Amino acid sequence: MQRRAHLELFLISFLILFFELAAIRWFGSTVVFLTFFTNIVLLACFLGMSVGLLAARRPQNFMVASLPLAMIAFAAAIATYALYWQWADKVTIGLGNQRLSPQLIYFGTEYRPADPTRWVIPIWVVGGTFFTLIALAFVGLGQVMGRAFDAIPNRVVAYTLDVLGSLTGIAAFAAMSYFQLPPTVWFLPILLLMLHFAGWRSPNQLAAAATTLVLVAVGAHGLNKNGEVSWSPYYKVVYTPSTRMIDTNDIGHQQIVEIGKEGTAYLLPYLLNRDAGGRPFEEVMIIGAGSGNDVSAALRAGVKRVDAVEIDPRIYEIGRRLHPDKPYADARVAIRLDDGRSFARTTPGKYDLAVYALVDSLVLHSGYSSLRLENFLFTREAFEDVKRTLKPDGVFAMYNFFRQGWVVGRLAKMAEEVFGAKPLVISLPHRHRIRPEDAQFDHITFLLVGTDSRRLEAIRARFDKSESFWINPEPPENEAINAFRVAAPASNWQRIAPAQVDLASDDRMPSDDWPQLYLRSAEIPWAPIGQGMVAVAVLSLAILLAFAPVRRVRPNWRMFFLGAGFMLLETKGVVHMALLFGSTWVVNSVVFFAILVMILCANLYVLKIKPQSLALYYVLLVTALLSNALVPMDVFLSLSTAARLLASCLVVFIPVFFAGVIFACAFRQSRQPDVDFGWNVAGIILGGLSEQLSLVLGFNYLLLVAAGYYLLSLAFQPRTGR
Repeated sequence: MQRRAHLELFLISFLILFFELAAIRWFGSTVVFLTFFTNIVLLACFLGMSVGLLAARRPQNFMVASLPLAMIAFAAAIATYALYWQWADKVTIGLGNQRLSPQLIYFGTEYRPADPTRWVIPIWVVGGTFFTLIALAFVGLGQVMGRAFDAIPNRVVAYTLDVLGSLTGIAAFAAMSYFQLPPTVWFLPILLLMLHFAGWRSPNQLAAAATTLVLVAVGAHGLNKNGEVSWSPYYKVVYTPSTRMIDTNDIGHQQIVEIGKEGTAYLLPYLLNRDAGGRPFEEVMIIGAGSGNDVSAALRAGVKRVDAVEIDPRIYEIGRRLHPDKPYADARVAIRLDDGRSFARTTPGKYDLAVYALVDSLVLHSGYSSLRLENFLFTREAFEDVKRTLKPDGVFAMYNFFRQGWVVGRLAKMAEEVFGAKPLVISLPHRHRIRPEDAQFDHITFLLVGTDSRRLEAIRARFDKSESFWINPEPPENEAINAFRVAAPASNWQRIAPAQVDLASDDRMPSDDWPQLYLRSAEIPWAPIGQGMVAVAVLSLAILLAFAPVRRVRPNWRMFFLGAGFMLLETKGVVHMALLFGSTWVVNSVVFFAILVMILCANLYVLKIKPQSLALYYVLLVTALLSNALVPMDVFLSLSTAARLLASCLVVFIPVFFAGVIFACAFRQSRQPDVDFGWNVAGIILGGLSEQLSLVLGFNYLLLVAAGYYLLSLAFQPRTGR
């Protein structure tokens, strides 16, 4: 019997972790704009598991409802997709007014603005709906886990089995991400295991499982009739051959452009430099190389070497196969499938031109934080890394539709502080002046900067002399003439000239600790973040009251605050390692795996040593957290690779070990492991909501909040101290 109980706990732990990761990916890619709020899905999984654990001793079997509830959640996602795209003239999803200087910018959300003819559904309503549906689907799984815990007398052994199952779940999903397998493959083992726990012989369960698999397939492949659908480790990627458009998570991301026929803007840095008489760019680094447009432009301009950096292997593969210019087949190009910040920090190369090429991701770095993949590219320290890669006369160029004037101003100010020179700012279509409140979503803005760059000085001098530079939509026209002149060569040429950028006096510059380029001020925006936090809190309480016997179960505040503190420990660990080693899915997977390994080590330590007092471990944990909070991140960035890895592992994983020892000792004495573990998971939801404090405090000071939660857990420790 014990062997079966051990296997059941291992399997349910594997299932919950694997299902959680799959749900984050699938719902984030299918439900409109949920790609920016996948932490909602994570918290829903935790809530459902917590409620199920607390309800483990109730006579009702909630597991029989899990498959039907999952089916409803997937059906609702398909319905939301159809509603949004089929009724485009009647419905829109509201994330605040993304056109009129929003507090927080979400790329790709501004193209269907609210107006009197459309029914506006706030994103917190959409997020709250799926938070509820996903949480309900996980209640039965949590109940099975709680009963499995109850069946194993040795609590630390039980917790160890839970950790081993979770480790296996992470490894399995990482393998599927590596092979870029589609969601139907992810969800097949999930549904089979759910059938195992719910009952194979029930026709209703079999029907629900089959229907869910069909819905998963429809969401993964059947909603994009004109496009080729594939799955990268980050996105659902849809390529439409007729338009050469690449969508990620159903938001327009980039278009493949034949540079010989169109896309003159990609050539602008090269044309300006050439026509101003500058020495040609020979060695170029392109961060955000994507499908290859910027690489093609560099090759057309005659560069000798290009280091093309792209984080998403699937988007690169589409460009390699389908770009008409075949830029990735050119011997002058070296493709680097890496995080841009990581490459800029570690490359030994020196470049005449470094390019941030339309860098904007449409997905969060992980479900554990509110960071997007590109956040660490737009910090003061990141610009320092780029500066280090440039040759003495080198130029740093970044361009994008930056959406708001205050973003352009922030970038210009940060570039001037780092490079010691004002950047040359150009808006296309031309704008003489860019103010903080100006909408820039339909203007592509170029910022070019360098330290004592003769190339840039020559370009400025030509602008001063000629006042204007003219571009034609067809690149060959530009390549045939010098376009610095007072008057247009012909009526179809477009004028560009330097723009004056007004700066906000109280603007906070993004840093590695506060990497919030798209957040206007250090606060939690009410729309949509604050609204979403309130919705999650209210819905969590409602579901808890509906399912868990809270009137008969005394809250375990010690376990609750241990969960809250640990969630923030995980968040800071993920962010720390992403900054130092890259915001890639591989780094994320390794960090989560390593954290669980440290918990496993803590369990084995408790089984072997059997600590009787936790005072020492609390002192060590809180001391480590306070020390880490006060150590600037650039201390780690200055170390060699080996030293950086060693120091980071000590900083991230040693506190996890101490926290694991404290939890394992507390759990060892539990008389009701299902309830106590349920309260611990409930605390994780508080920790997840508290992560939003990083928008105000930065990530280092989140550790002070974590230390506060651990001290609260100490305050609720039983008086015996055992």
